[in-house]
Amino acid sequence: MMVAGTMIAGGCSPKEEKGTPAIDLKNMDLSINPADDFFRYCNNNWLKNNPIPEEYTTYGAFTEIDQHNEQLIQDIIKEVSADSNAVEGSVAQKIRDFYNAGMDTVAINERGYTELLPYFEMVEGLNDKTQLAELMGKLHSDGFGGFFYAGPSTDPKNADMVIMHLYQGGLSLPDRDDYLTEESQEMRDKYVEHVSKMFQLVGVDAENATAKAQAILNLETQLAKNSLSRVERRDPDRTYNMRTLAELQNSTPNFNWVTYFNQAGAPEFESLNVGMPDFIASLDGIILNTDLSTIKDYLTWKIITGSASMLSDDFVTENFNFYSNYLYGQEVQQPRWRRVLNATDGCLGEAIGQIYVEKHFPAAAKERMEGLVANLKVALGERIKALDWMSDETKDKALNKLSCINVKVGYPNKWKDYSKYIVTPESYFQNIHSAIRFENEIEMAKLGKPVDKEEWFMTPQTVNAYYSPEMNEIVFPAGILQPPFFNQNADDAVNYGGIGVVIGHEMTHGFDDQGCKYDEKGNLNNWWTEEDAALFKERTQQLVKLFNEFELRGNHINGELTLGENIADLGGLNIAWDAYQMTDEAKANQSIDGFTPAQRFFISYGTIWRNNIRDKALERRIKEDVHSPAEARVNRTLGSMPHFYEAFDIQPENKMYIAPEERAAIW
Repeated sequence: MMVAGTMIAGGCSPKEEKGTPAIDLKNMDLSINPADDFFRYCNNNWLKNNPIPEEYTTYGAFTEIDQHNEQLIQDIIKEVSADSNAVEGSVAQKIRDFYNAGMDTVAINERGYTELLPYFEMVEGLNDKTQLAELMGKLHSDGFGGFFYAGPSTDPKNADMVIMHLYQGGLSLPDRDDYLTEESQEMRDKYVEHVSKMFQLVGVDAENATAKAQAILNLETQLAKNSLSRVERRDPDRTYNMRTLAELQNSTPNFNWVTYFNQAGAPEFESLNVGMPDFIASLDGIILNTDLSTIKDYLTWKIITGSASMLSDDFVTENFNFYSNYLYGQEVQQPRWRRVLNATDGCLGEAIGQIYVEKHFPAAAKERMEGLVANLKVALGERIKALDWMSDETKDKALNKLSCINVKVGYPNKWKDYSKYIVTPESYFQNIHSAIRFENEIEMAKLGKPVDKEEWFMTPQTVNAYYSPEMNEIVFPAGILQPPFFNQNADDAVNYGGIGVVIGHEMTHGFDDQGCKYDEKGNLNNWWTEEDAALFKERTQQLVKLFNEFELRGNHINGELTLGENIADLGGLNIAWDAYQMTDEAKANQSIDGFTPAQRFFISYGTIWRNNIRDKALERRIKEDVHSPAEARVNRTLGSMPHFYEAFDIQPENKMYIAPEERAAIW
């Protein structure tokens, strides 16, 4: 449960912060009434002066920070890569050879798709559907998708242990509904064209390639029909269904699960969580009723599309044309160095992160961050105590859960050991698949063992933050601690309106419509009285209604899909506001640059969401993303903040106004 899908970025030094204004008036548009459109009041001049570069689908404050962070990582990689004497097997050698192999487009283009041929042969060797389980295990362990997803993770009802999970999967379009709705027919037609072109790139004639593509669409449509929607998947109770292996086998008698898990590298186990039992049961009929030739074409397609970014330029271009340009409106490909840098960072993230922290994460930033977190914990505790809709019994349990939230700031206490990961200068494709196998072995080795509470699920340089309900922890990588979120030289109002809201956002995830179902130990365990749960549901539905009503360029937000993030945004604002009121600065109430502390707090919040987005990307995000678009996160969320009304004199005739009885009030 993150602040955003690709959002918070970072890595800066105090020297860089000194040149960053706490609030930059040049970015604002004071001609706009903040009571009518606060998002544009804070950001309109910035939006006008920062059109979306052609290689992006969206461009905002977070993109700017991300670019800065990429430069820091690029400098690290260049510095490491310059060491021609790096010891074989060292982290330096692996970073150097991985990046250089990815940048060697001459060798990559010469190879074309030849590195896929061994996988094609594996698929071609499928002579009988009874062999499918063995093949799927091998393909999945090498990172190729198909039919379903399986992997070890925390047991939601025994959060100290790692168990196997089995989920729906196998689709190639972004969303289940893309296969099922009439409005997506053009997309499906374009998808068939794309799949056909990719098959032609591996030597299939046009007529046969199109026939294969249509059959693949038909197969994936069957998978989609049996898949849960994004909203349905948000219910953790619905996706927790423990089964023995024997029970799983009985539900799909034509697919040998023991063989599959053995080939996928899993140690023996007796039970697992089947997230979507109906979907898994439907696989048996789908496989039984699909021609073997179509199954082989489908698996071949999964190999091709899963490898496209690692192959020659013709594959890279066609993959970009459909998935980035057509679906999301991205005009041109990201530069090669950026794509390879991101792949290097993805496969050797903690190795790079260790260097990143040494260079760019001052101890003072960690200390101040930990102090802010402590202040916001106090603020949330006081808000829970003051709730008029919650019983004392449930309040005690909520306060206990809050006290047990673990906080991780900056970087892990122990770093990942990459000694068993082999990287060579010869092959970008092989290096990535070696990383996939390396990670698969690490993950499978966790099965049946206690959860490692020290593990991080983001690297220090990652552009985000998260709350884990099973771990009951909030995690803030080092990269987040820079403007506009955190500015060492800014007034408290700006920092509490930025990083303070982010901290509060992550804390509130422990009490959103999903997180509230987990107890203080991270177990999926109802700790609510029946009456309190009903009152909580009633209040969350008001937030659903408010966001359902919010429209952007003809697109209505899905209030159910975005509910958890909207609860966290509103909660984060309330908690950060209350924590700020405890500061000496807030009590002094002195204006700066003509803005009161309250106004600076809200302007800071509005500023962190400045963002331009292409129409196609907006349409896709509203359909797929659990986060509301930036404009709604400002204008709609603030509409339920009473202190915002006071700070900017919001009146009933203003567009930002929401009648008191219609506002959302939860945490």
